[in-house]
Amino acid sequence: MAGMPRWTGTVPAEWWERLAARVIEALVFGVLYYILFIALWALFRSVGLLEAFSGRLSGVFAWLLAGMAYTGYDWIAHSARGRTFGQAIMRIRVVPVEGELRSGALLKRALVYPGPAMAMGIPVVNLLVGIFVFYNGLRILIDKPFQRGLDDRVAGTRVIKDPR
Repeated sequence: MAGMPRWTGTVPAEWWERLAARVIEALVFGVLYYILFIALWALFRSVGLLEAFSGRLSGVFAWLLAGMAYTGYDWIAHSARGRTFGQAIMRIRVVPVEGELRSGALLKRALVYPGPAMAMGIPVVNLLVGIFVFYNGLRILIDKPFQRGLDDRVAGTRVIKDPR
């Protein structure tokens, strides 16, 4: 059937499966954040920054680096395998709505989510990022029938359950 999307008839992943996959990944990148924070804090203290300032600066840079790592990982994993390790555990995957998965579209998807995590260490901005992430999750609940968030809409993708 020409013109029909390749993944027609597949079942969208449930919201809780997508959330569980992100929580699994967030735990790993959360550990990376704390390792970076401690290393940066020690570095900034050793060069003589004030204690209060070194902690705040360490947090900003640790979030930036961990967020960049998570965003890069998300892009590379989806480009290579169509899923991240959290999605593999939950048996879900990202597929194109039409055509093939394109690396440029997947980069846009990664910059929409989890990309905002790079700004989580910045006071006040972190509140706006949290609202954006909440709204993106809410979109998944209200977008019927495909349950696509803003990240999926930007990339022209959807998240489905693995065909059994």
